[in-house]
Amino acid sequence: MNNLQKWNLLQSNMVLDHPWCKIRRDEIELPNGKIIDDYFVNIKPDIAFMLPITSSQEIVFVRQYRHAIGEFFIELPAGSFNPEKEKAETAAIRELEEETGYIAENVQKIATFYGAPSKDTNQIHLFLAENVIKSGKQNLDITEEIEVILIPKNLVLQKITQGEISVSGTVAALFLGLNFLAS
Repeated sequence: MNNLQKWNLLQSNMVLDHPWCKIRRDEIELPNGKIIDDYFVNIKPDIAFMLPITSSQEIVFVRQYRHAIGEFFIELPAGSFNPEKEKAETAAIRELEEETGYIAENVQKIATFYGAPSKDTNQIHLFLAENVIKSGKQNLDITEEIEVILIPKNLVLQKITQGEISVSGTVAALFLGLNFLAS
């Protein structure tokens, strides 16, 4: 029998409410009665990931600078969205085209998962698009400077093991997607 109990929320208030960053401070009571008065939660928008594969079995990746770490990373095309205003699938298709110039016609949902549920509120929605086609040019946001990279599907696991692909959301999405394709 499972004796785990949820935490009891005593009060909550926003300590930072900015369009790019929202942080909530919760006061909680643990099941053992201990009170934690400074539990901070990141209120984040959902993220739509696309696992795009060309007809020649290459996965379309983006390489971009990530300021918090100060390095360049190889990732799957992805972006945040508001689920009250846009469907996850629509966001994934839009992000693929904006970031890479590739379009997807047949899209399948693979999974929904969480990146860091101890502190973040968002869900990550993963979609697969096979036979993506280069249609045009990128349409990047002001903070984006993206290089499009094609990596043969059969080399992706090697790139993860070697640390060339190392962002957790992309790694999780690749394992889920490659497992989905193998089954």
